[in-house]
Formats: sequence, C-alpha cells, structure tokens
Amino acid sequence: MKRRTAFEILPFAVVFALPAWAGDGSQIAYGKRLVEMNCARCHAIGPTGASTHADAPPFRSLHLRYPIEDLQEALAEGISTGHPDMPEFVAAPDQIEAIIAYIASLGR
Repeated sequence: MKRRTAFEILPFAVVFALPAWAGDGSQIAYGKRLVEMNCARCHAIGPTGASTHADAPPFRSLHLRYPIEDLQEALAEGISTGHPDMPEFVAAPDQIEAIIAYIASLGR
C-alpha cells in the first residue's frame, strides 16, 4: 500500500476542517445533524411525530413557547431542565447558529 504524502492528504483535511454549514442552505442541514445526534432520543425533531419523552416538546412547536432567538443564550450556557432525564448540552457558536436555523426552518 502506497503511503501518501502530506501534500496528497492536505486537500481532504482542509475540506473536513471547514465548518459543516459553509455553503448555501447547508447550515440548516448541519443543525439537523446536530439535533439528530443530541436531541432526537427524546424530542420530535422533524415536521411531524411525537416526542418519545413526555417532558420533551417537539422542536416544531418551540416557537409557540418562546422566540427561537432566545435559545442562543441557553445553548451557549448549557441547557438544563428541571427533569433529570435531560443531559446538559452546551453548544459552540457555529453549532448554536445551525441549531437555531434548523429549528426556525421547521416553521416555514
């Protein structure tokens, strides 16, 4: 098997190091991937369906409870709730933007 040089590997490393949302419309896709990995176990994260946890509101209805933009601070500081089943979740700024973009897209 031929060993690859750094110059052969570098283009792939740069592509994978770029933010996953870099590009038109893919910020929503990045947000969807994040909520699939971190939230879908309990929350309904799509345009239909019920949440599997009784205390976990469907993401498509979050805008009825409070302005979606208000989630920025909660995501940055760590979302924690009164029930013990929800783990604390702290997001990076690019993740916050993507998650909010995805949740906002559910109401379109």
